[in-house]
Amino acid sequence: QVQLVESGGGSVQAGGSLRLSCAASDSTYNRRSTRYMGWFRQAPGKEREAVATIDSVGRTIYQEGRFTISKDNVKNTLYLEMSSLRPEDTAIYSCAASPSPGLWPYWGQGTQVTVSS
Repeated sequence: QVQLVESGGGSVQAGGSLRLSCAASDSTYNRRSTRYMGWFRQAPGKEREAVATIDSVGRTIYQEGRFTISKDNVKNTLYLEMSSLRPEDTAIYSCAASPSPGLWPYWGQGTQVTVSS
């Protein structure tokens, strides 16, 4: 019923920018399963951490300073604009969705972001 597909990852030099996209397919009533969406990342040997989250009306709940989350509710697509990237931003970035805040039952497959110095 819910499918999340990320795109836009890749390799970039430090200081560069990337834009990630997450196309959501949600056949639940009123697209309730993707009311809350977010970006998370996991670097090798580290725990997964939240990068940015957004609520059902497009209000940012949380985002790191160099990242900007946004959502096109017509397309049901989530975006993450990343700027001033650093090598420590290297990770697999995943999109997640939920009908309520705090729990994330739906995940995309992830997209690799590699930042070289």
